[in-house]
Amino acid sequence: MKRLVDFSIALVLLFVLLPVFVLMALVVRVKLGSPFIFRQMRPGWKGRPFMMYKFRSLTDETDENGRLLPDAERFTRFSAQLRRSSLDELPELVNVLKGEMSLVGPRPLLMQYLDRYDAVQARRHEVRPGITGWAQVNGRNAVSWEDKFKMDVWYVDHHDFLLDMKILLMTLVQVFRQQGIHQKGHVTATEFMGNTKDE
Repeated sequence: MKRLVDFSIALVLLFVLLPVFVLMALVVRVKLGSPFIFRQMRPGWKGRPFMMYKFRSLTDETDENGRLLPDAERFTRFSAQLRRSSLDELPELVNVLKGEMSLVGPRPLLMQYLDRYDAVQARRHEVRPGITGWAQVNGRNAVSWEDKFKMDVWYVDHHDFLLDMKILLMTLVQVFRQQGIHQKGHVTATEFMGNTKDE
């Protein structure tokens, strides 16, 4: 049922939002350069890697040695507007169609985090990652990693159709209010370095 709902809604949204996709591709290409799609390997269900798609939100500026500048220095006013609107997430609908993501689930994070989770936190990979999730509608990037992972695991244990519909509706409100987009002093969030609390 969840997969059928994901596929159906993603297909309809891709069709309805096709003009928005084309417009965003042109604007991102002009404002931030090419390619307009950002691709990155992320862990999916059971930690299996997949290629996630987003509209790029950073420039490709480099230092004198050809190395990319830190994210904060490649983050423009347009980047901020793009992330506040969450329009950069639209290409992930393709990942939903392909079965690599769900509309609702724990957000797919970085591959290097896999070895940093404890046994409980790793359970977030027992379901497909989502475009939005329980943690995203309860603080997004403004909450700590530990609290975010607790919410992810809570979702794994409690998810059903009604909860997914509730999260989707809460996401619309969250996008409208543009809250919790980043941690204070960071473009998005600090890197998760593992658990620091004593066992």
